[in-house]
Amino acid sequence: MKMYDYLIVGSGLFGSIFAYEANKKNKKCLVIEKRNHIGGNIYTENIEGINVHKYGAHIFHTSNKEVWKYINQFAEFNRYTNSPIAIYKDELYNMPFNMNTFNKLWGVKTPNEAKQKIEEEKKELGDIEPKNLEEQAISLVGRTIYEKLVKGYTEKQWGRKATELPSFIIKRLPVRFTYDNNYFNDSYQGIPIGGYTQIIEKMLKDIDVKLNYDYFEHKEELNSIAEKIVFTGPIDQYYNYCFGELEYRSVRFETEILNIENYQGNAVVNYTDYEVPYTRIIEHKHFEFGTQDKTVISREYSDKWTKDKEPYYSINNDRNNELYKKYKELADKDNKVIFGGRLGEYKYYDMDKVIIQALNLAERELND
Repeated sequence: MKMYDYLIVGSGLFGSIFAYEANKKNKKCLVIEKRNHIGGNIYTENIEGINVHKYGAHIFHTSNKEVWKYINQFAEFNRYTNSPIAIYKDELYNMPFNMNTFNKLWGVKTPNEAKQKIEEEKKELGDIEPKNLEEQAISLVGRTIYEKLVKGYTEKQWGRKATELPSFIIKRLPVRFTYDNNYFNDSYQGIPIGGYTQIIEKMLKDIDVKLNYDYFEHKEELNSIAEKIVFTGPIDQYYNYCFGELEYRSVRFETEILNIENYQGNAVVNYTDYEVPYTRIIEHKHFEFGTQDKTVISREYSDKWTKDKEPYYSINNDRNNELYKKYKELADKDNKVIFGGRLGEYKYYDMDKVIIQALNLAERELND
């Protein structure tokens, strides 16, 4: 006797949206989560009255009006605009690369002057086809920007020298010839007032949820109580790594409560020189324009992934993409399980794309 129509493994955005949509169609769902809280990586924890992005900064942005309307039914969003700062040694620059950045680097004042400077520096490589990330970056933005704002950050992010990384990792770099510090070009942008956790709470309000419950420890029992599984964990783990392990980069955080009102004056500050071990510092109160007496910061370190660490970023090089194809072929023949999200599909997704993917799945699956 099946007790549930769907078992959803993982309570992040993808799994929770599918569960919410299935519940609206009177499908009985069980959501299980191996962590002690719902929300996956968008989980926010209230510390000292500040909504702390526990698994790294999550800034919602989209140009899709329907997606914006959909997510706003669960929370009111503020007008937060992502304008990160980059620090190289003792120099401070605006991101993404824009006229403020170019003025600080070279003293140029007009877009034409900036373009000329970049074109002049790009000539260094001549007509060669870029063979690695370093050559690709120089061919796009020249050596000065590469050395100060790309090289160290990228090497920390990937744990390898830029000359050892494939050129396709940086297909393009955002270069703007305007004095605009807004990182995203999307029509809609903001942070939910009160944090992200409330969104998932509302989605799962009428649905059975089990926390601290690992699918792989209870696989046989769980498979027997549900008609179908929506699995948002790593696809290779589901199939017991039968073709080998997919590779990821992980991230670790050092979070600290400081007895001061304002630590860095910005939500996101990137550290682009290799000598600083962390990639960035997040000051969480600035996401919601906080006026608390204290502040909470998180230093973010890119980390080598092992099975006991959380997989954050898929390493979509040729080897891993070929390996994923094998798992995908296996999944396509499997009528019991549906894979979704960044781990299930071995692909990095922004939050708006996760919403689209989850709603598309619900449309296909629930309207048959």
